[in-house]
Amino acid sequence: MSVSPVSPAPPEVPVEPRRYHHRHPVRVYWEDTDAGGIVFYGNYLKFMERARTEWLSALGFGQESMRRAGEGMFIVAETTLRYLKPARLDDQLTVTVAVTEIGRASVTFAQEVWRADTLLTQGMVRIGWVQPVTPRDASVAQAGDEASGEDSFRPARIPARILAILPTPISASKG
Repeated sequence: MSVSPVSPAPPEVPVEPRRYHHRHPVRVYWEDTDAGGIVFYGNYLKFMERARTEWLSALGFGQESMRRAGEGMFIVAETTLRYLKPARLDDQLTVTVAVTEIGRASVTFAQEVWRADTLLTQGMVRIGWVQPVTPRDASVAQAGDEASGEDSFRPARIPARILAILPTPISASKG
């Protein structure tokens, strides 16, 4: 008995996607699905995280290297998802990333998950910039305040060198 490997075609670009800054291919594995072979709803956030991380990395922003250098890092502050159709086991998906707003301390993205020309999920993700708590910050923190821990962070302005590389936001409205 021979088993032929499944070689799905690479993900296709959506027919008429919203304009975007980056797209990332994702294949749906068993670990992504429930018992019925449908992608578990929380995994769409993982797919979107991977797409944003790969895009930021392509721009030269290694999250871990910035954190280790004490520079700071982005953290997810807010998400909204709208599920339109399910993704299934072995689907080849395309996750898009579009910057829709840049603030002093946050960046907002519109993200979509597509299967070929079918839009499956729409999302909004806001990430905030945080920096490590310094000894000075810790000294003014009240006793017992968790913000004085070694791995604690505080909101901060996004560094100018990062703002300089981020693309111009795309309108979040459709059309």
